[in-house]
Amino acid sequence: MNIIFFTFKFVHYVVCSGLILVVLLQAGKSGGMAGIFGSGGSDQIFNAPSGVAFIKKLTIVMACIFLFTSLMLTKLSTNMSLISIANQLSNVPVSAPVYPVDK
Repeated sequence: MNIIFFTFKFVHYVVCSGLILVVLLQAGKSGGMAGIFGSGGSDQIFNAPSGVAFIKKLTIVMACIFLFTSLMLTKLSTNMSLISIANQLSNVPVSAPVYPVDK
């Protein structure tokens, strides 16, 4: 279980670093919110050059991998913590409760 967890953790860190770099490589839209309502170059949204389209596709793929690894790390860490708690509870000695004596 630990090997799988650390493998997902390594892939998650690599994808995080790559996603940061890919997002920083993308060119920003100078139109901002005005480009959505038709002023400026709204045609740029639908007619992207091939290089920009590749970076956008790479960003989407890396974001999906990031989401998948996040969910798997959450699931694996939850399973690991439940197993360790269950093992710790089986080793705790059980004694009868002590009640105070009323006088």
